[in-house]
Amino acid sequence: MSKQLLMGAFIVCGVLAMGQVMVAADSNIGTWKLNLAKSKYDPGPAPKSQTLKIEAWGADGVTYTSDGVGADGKPFHWAFQAKYDGKFVPFTGNADADMLAYKRIDANTVESTTQLKGKETGHTRAVVSADGKTRTLTQTGKNAKGQDIHNVLVFEKQ
Repeated sequence: MSKQLLMGAFIVCGVLAMGQVMVAADSNIGTWKLNLAKSKYDPGPAPKSQTLKIEAWGADGVTYTSDGVGADGKPFHWAFQAKYDGKFVPFTGNADADMLAYKRIDANTVESTTQLKGKETGHTRAVVSADGKTRTLTQTGKNAKGQDIHNVLVFEKQ
């Protein structure tokens, strides 16, 4: 094998490895289950259950799905696919928002802004604990009914 071909193979392997490290470094990736006992909903009521599934999408984004059972006993499904670039993308299934913008603050912190029919409705700060086992969302804004929201949702990694 020529030196040039060998060097090219090493470079390609190195670039691929760095890409995998960057994707693996996203502490939000995984399946997260809501811990109702540690969470606070203002106003309530809280859902009966909720599970988040967050998967890497490209080198700089996520595919996010949330499934659960609402306080009314009805199942729900929310979803979006977003880059960490702060640009609004469709957010489906959520009565309080139809668009969402995602932005990475640091390795363990993500902030999002939601809109409903073109009007900004809320802000969420998601922080993954240093040990990677807990993801805490602090939400402020207004719901679709116009009520102020001040929620703290605690999710545990599954």
